[in-house]
Amino acid sequence: MVKILKYLKLKEWLQALISLVFIVTQVWLDLKLPGYMAEITRLVQTPDSATSEIWKAGGYMLLCALGSLASAIIVGFLAARIAATLSKRLRSMLFSTVNSFSMAEINRFSTSSLITRSTNDITQVQMLVTMGLQMLVKAPIMAIWAITKIAGKGYQWSLATATAILVMFIMIAFIMLFVIPKFKKMQILTDNLNRVTSENLTGLRVVRAYNAEDYQEEKFEVANNELTDTNLYTSRAMSVMMPVMSLIMSGLSLAIYWIGAYLINEADMMDRLTLFSNMIVFSSYAMQVIMSFMMLVMIFILLPRATVSAKRINEVLDTELSIRDGNRVEGKKGIRGEVTFKKVCFKYPDAPEYVLQDVSFTARQGETVAFIGSTGSGKSTLINLIPRFFDATEGEVLIDGVDVREYSQEVIHNKIGYVPQNAVLFKGSVSLNVAYGDNGTNSYTEEEIKKAVQIAQGSEFVEKMQDGYQAAISQGGTNVSGGQKQRLAIARAICRKPEIYIFDDSFSALDYKTDRVLRRMLKKETAGVTSLIVAQRIGTIIDADQIIVLDEGRVVGKGTHRELLKSCEVYKEIARSQLSKEELENE
Repeated sequence: MVKILKYLKLKEWLQALISLVFIVTQVWLDLKLPGYMAEITRLVQTPDSATSEIWKAGGYMLLCALGSLASAIIVGFLAARIAATLSKRLRSMLFSTVNSFSMAEINRFSTSSLITRSTNDITQVQMLVTMGLQMLVKAPIMAIWAITKIAGKGYQWSLATATAILVMFIMIAFIMLFVIPKFKKMQILTDNLNRVTSENLTGLRVVRAYNAEDYQEEKFEVANNELTDTNLYTSRAMSVMMPVMSLIMSGLSLAIYWIGAYLINEADMMDRLTLFSNMIVFSSYAMQVIMSFMMLVMIFILLPRATVSAKRINEVLDTELSIRDGNRVEGKKGIRGEVTFKKVCFKYPDAPEYVLQDVSFTARQGETVAFIGSTGSGKSTLINLIPRFFDATEGEVLIDGVDVREYSQEVIHNKIGYVPQNAVLFKGSVSLNVAYGDNGTNSYTEEEIKKAVQIAQGSEFVEKMQDGYQAAISQGGTNVSGGQKQRLAIARAICRKPEIYIFDDSFSALDYKTDRVLRRMLKKETAGVTSLIVAQRIGTIIDADQIIVLDEGRVVGKGTHRELLKSCEVYKEIARSQLSKEELENE
């Protein structure tokens, strides 16, 4: 938890120092009240006391109470401001850190866990900082100061107070032993609940299509019940705290007055007024001591969960990136849009086997290079090495003659127009989705957006939508079809005017006619740009300048469609499964 406080800036530390001054002021004013109370008691019981003196002591008492209230308000305001500012900064840092993660780091933390860390965990830290500045600092100061005030006013009363404090320590030990482990478990259970909820919402269509609502509800109930049971356990255990606190405070007051009554009864007449005054003062200060320990107990309740949350936040912030930026901003002179793989091998982190082995090829400027193979042959993994979603385990991936690890990632991404296997759209308008991101200039005209959509064969459906290019796209693009999503994702890549296109099975949701027209338009409008295409359909890649056939992570064929039909058995098998006998004979 202490480590998380390093993210506080000088301004917040100054505000914390100011709040400390007001906390000390508040405690000093609170501890002045019993003294004025004792003064009023003495004046009332002393014959011939002037009423003005009583009013004067009462006025000072009122001023102390108002001053304490004002100090408490200022401390509360400053504590809330410091905690909110820290939370805002932590959320921004977490978001920025996650954005810089490669897929290796993303896979290490689940999506649901990252969401919990960015929301619930930060809220726990915020609560602790808010309460801690008000209670954790105030409680020890008040307890020590109050104890010095009552020291020497009667060992019997001191013994009663010490007994009450001992009972409180036993209760705190009970909380530490039985309740705190459950508090630590709650954040993990919250992760699990978020995961189950996220899975259900993301796969809602599949859930309904397979009549799996009862199964999903049962899975949710298991996660929900586990979190609820843990919450109930902690709540029941903590519910004992307030009655015990009330019992301790009432019991201590009763003990002080019972001891006082006994002492006053045994004392001389001259000493009775002094003993009575001391009893009033001691009772007030003893309550202050108990209140201080109550505040510490409240912090003990918040601290375990917040400590776990802070640790989880730091785990993300302290994660070492497996992919680090280079400082190169340009490729070799005279080379543009060229991609080369030199004996590339790759395996996922902690995986025992290689997914890609000894892959070598060159895609020159203006060429269309396609990748085909059975499911799991490593096609998508291969092209994910180009934008550095992962780094090659062995070998080199070159763009424009330079190893991608030497480039700044921003430079690499500005060279690439990437269309993923599952088209991703963001909440906003059609135009915002097509003109998404920064291509180095961060400016797209309306004509460029429309041109990109036209090339991607999306003009017809976009212009039929209400508001056309300003039509709203819902989160995840759920208000458009799969084929429409793919065409808008392709338009987004075209709009960037990159050196290299990467299409990761991006034509699979298109019908054959749209696929053919789109590729013809793409070739015509983007002449001189390198295209890398992962495809399952031979019809999509039949005109490619070079087709690379993968089988179990190895290159087993390389050449044009006609060449591969003669030389590559794997390709021939794929062709036989997709093309008619007449088409094969013609080829």
